[in-house]
Amino acid sequence: MSIPTPHLEAKLGDIAQTVLMPGDPLRAQVVAETYLTDVVKYNNVRGMYGFTGFYKGKRVSVQGSGMGMPSMGIYSYELYNFYQVQRIIRIGSAGAISPNLDLGDLVMGMAACTNSNYVSMFQLPGTFAPTADFGLLRKAADAAQRLGYPYQVGTILSSDTFYGEPPEFLKKWQSMGVLAVEMEAAALYMNAAQAGKEALCLLTISDCPFKQTTTTSQERQNSFTQMMEVALELA
Repeated sequence: MSIPTPHLEAKLGDIAQTVLMPGDPLRAQVVAETYLTDVVKYNNVRGMYGFTGFYKGKRVSVQGSGMGMPSMGIYSYELYNFYQVQRIIRIGSAGAISPNLDLGDLVMGMAACTNSNYVSMFQLPGTFAPTADFGLLRKAADAAQRLGYPYQVGTILSSDTFYGEPPEFLKKWQSMGVLAVEMEAAALYMNAAQAGKEALCLLTISDCPFKQTTTTSQERQNSFTQMMEVALELA
């Protein structure tokens, strides 16, 4: 495949080695407009915005991924394999599985369970365990402590289904200590492993299914700033 790719119109060199990836392209725009200087918009294909700028003198990009593992799989693969990106930090929303989490809490995904068949594409002779890059995870924990932001580190669930998952299924994941559910991290971690690159998933709790509480779309787009600031410290 040549550059530009089918999903990114950037030229080689337009994208930094560190990329923050929210699912929502409008959250990518919020990060770029709020935190970056000398911003250049390098992608508008399919409305999946991508920006490159500087944060505290370090070059960083922010790129929407869309929803679900197939979409994350496409964008992260192209970034790692065609644009020489070294590390991707997903900054996303998640539903709380652990009873110890509330709206707005910060979660760092050390590993990602999944109900997806995405791993079958790698044709492995067993079960792969998608995990974060430890160096990025350690830096993120240090950054959160330095900024005074409480956080939890642990296993998350990357699900292919947003609607229709029975509460008893989440209870089973809860019994195994899984903290939260989202839809992209496992694919990101698998693509990073195959490419020999770095990946980490940072999440903000946007809804608590067992407590029946949730945030608005505007809150999810604009107010998850602690997660954004921790991620930017990793550039």
